[in-house]
Amino acid sequence: MSLYPMVRLSILALIATVAVAQESSVNPGINASYLSEDMIVADWVERLEREGREVADNRDEIVAQIGIEPGIDIADIGTGTGLFLPTLTAAVGPKGKVFAVDIIEKFLAHVDTHIERRGWKNVETVLCTERSTELAPNSIDLAFICNVYHHFEYPNDTLASLHQALRPGGRIVLIDFKRIPGTSADWILNHMRAGQEVFEAEITAVGFAKTREITDLLSDNYFVIFKKTP
Repeated sequence: MSLYPMVRLSILALIATVAVAQESSVNPGINASYLSEDMIVADWVERLEREGREVADNRDEIVAQIGIEPGIDIADIGTGTGLFLPTLTAAVGPKGKVFAVDIIEKFLAHVDTHIERRGWKNVETVLCTERSTELAPNSIDLAFICNVYHHFEYPNDTLASLHQALRPGGRIVLIDFKRIPGTSADWILNHMRAGQEVFEAEITAVGFAKTREITDLLSDNYFVIFKKTP
């Protein structure tokens, strides 16, 4: 048997395992550094928003590529320090809404200070769980997931909650690090549990179809858009 069919079989086996109601994390401890009582938000602001980080340097171009219509409702899944909130908030306009979703209360408290200081009327923080986004059914038009999907410990459960939260025709935007053995940096190979093909298969398995991939903007990350299927 050639290598490609073997890889495909391995991926299908993984999806079959994930598709079952998940009893254990697919990546235990992946969020430990964020959940630690000693976590300091300022340290993560410096790390996540620094010049030279690809998604930070290209945040405006990333959002422009999505094609966000004013007035829609977006969930910034794993909003963290709120890197993308200024751009997303401007894109949806005053008639739209951005839900800043995270499992880390310290991050959401940090975002709340920005909401108050900047006078954002269309941003709301949402404390999610490791299994659910905690978003209401049919409440959003787009889920934005940037460098966060690999932190999903229970991807099937989280994706199921997103599928429920998205309105008909709603979209998922997935941006994450390219994990290519022999090419990617060691920290990516050790940090990421799987690469693009596995993550895409997990998303399509729960009711989404890949509609577009933007390949001419980012080099360290892939940039894919999915649409909710009935």
